[in-house]
Amino acid sequence: MNRKKTSWLVTTLLILGSLLILFPLYLTITIAFKTPPEMAGNLLALPKSWSFDNFAQAIDMTNFFNAFKNSAFVTIFVVIFTVLTNSLVSYAIARNLHKKFYKFLYFYFLSAMFIPFPIIMLPLVKQTSAWGMDNLVGLIILYIVFNLSFNVFIYIGYIRAIPVELEEAAIMDGATTWGVFWKVIFPLLAPMNATVAIITSLGAWNDFMLPLVLLSDREMATLPLVQYIFQGQFSTDYNLAFASYLMALAPMIIVYIFAQKWIISGVMKGSIK
Repeated sequence: MNRKKTSWLVTTLLILGSLLILFPLYLTITIAFKTPPEMAGNLLALPKSWSFDNFAQAIDMTNFFNAFKNSAFVTIFVVIFTVLTNSLVSYAIARNLHKKFYKFLYFYFLSAMFIPFPIIMLPLVKQTSAWGMDNLVGLIILYIVFNLSFNVFIYIGYIRAIPVELEEAAIMDGATTWGVFWKVIFPLLAPMNATVAIITSLGAWNDFMLPLVLLSDREMATLPLVQYIFQGQFSTDYNLAFASYLMALAPMIIVYIFAQKWIISGVMKGSIK
């Protein structure tokens, strides 16, 4: 009886949680395709005619393709360099946790997870401006650094589950430490690399706060920032606003739908192992 009650409770909570996510998404899609006169009627009703005029106007008003190019540029390079550098740092720490210095590094990186971004926001803006990093390249570097703490946490848990004997066998065959990592360890990290890449891409694509405080040139604006900059131009025309929002979030929705199993399994493996 207790199991049945628990099962019904979990099912009910899952249904409610799904509705809380799907209902706003449904409104976003339907409003994006409606005309202004249709907005005066039933807000929940489907559009009478699915028109793409709102998307064309939103693209023109927001300079959408330029912002899309900036977001894609930042996301691609952040994902590549995050996976390469963060996995390398994590491997060095994981295999030397018995040493005080590396144990200190491990807890030092983990402590960064508990520092709220608003605390370091103003000093960060001042320093990046002084160093000429208030651009897309600076944004990429900061994302890589900011992702390090969480990625070290999940990478190390996974790396420590890999038998050291594999590395010892490779060293006996003449491989250097550098070769051991790239030829033995890095291929074994494929599930975790996929998880880190997906989480990183979602974060870099959807982030609003860091581009807002860092980027000074409007031509460098990413998609979330463009929605904010041009929000006043949408005025009360919510059709254009939601069309723009839908175009901005569509790529990441598609990525998450196809990659959610790697996100869940990868985080679980990294935290449990």
